[in-house]
Amino acid sequence: MTLENLHNLEKIGQLKSHETGREEIKRLLEAARRNLADAEVDLISAETRFDSAYNAVMQLALAAIMANGFRPDTNRPGHHMTVIQSLPHTIGLSTGRTAVFDVLRRKRNLTDYSGGWIDETSMEECISAAKELMRDVETWLKEQRPELCKDQGKP
Repeated sequence: MTLENLHNLEKIGQLKSHETGREEIKRLLEAARRNLADAEVDLISAETRFDSAYNAVMQLALAAIMANGFRPDTNRPGHHMTVIQSLPHTIGLSTGRTAVFDVLRRKRNLTDYSGGWIDETSMEECISAAKELMRDVETWLKEQRPELCKDQGKP
């Protein structure tokens, strides 16, 4: 993991410096957990379940980038892509796994902007990937930024 890449994104305006704290990280993790719980509800559409899981991915990636001292500039286009593609630099996620999240991001864009639909396989893949990312982000926080995950209700 190199913060140099994050600093480069800051230089071109994709990221801004940001000081986070326990409460902000706690809220993002709790929101991701709620979204994952919603994604597990079988009575709602695959699109809604996919959206909930994707929202969890974004909240987790945002927590990771904030824990590294940055936040995306949401006034600039491409901030979802920036946050997802920063995962190798924030928590050391493999580029292969990051590519999966990028594919999911593009599927989300297609459904949101063209009215497309999400198949069951894509929905299940998004839920599974979000759950894995939850474990990865929580583990990284405990190991690298333990001061941000104290008092989170988990040992």
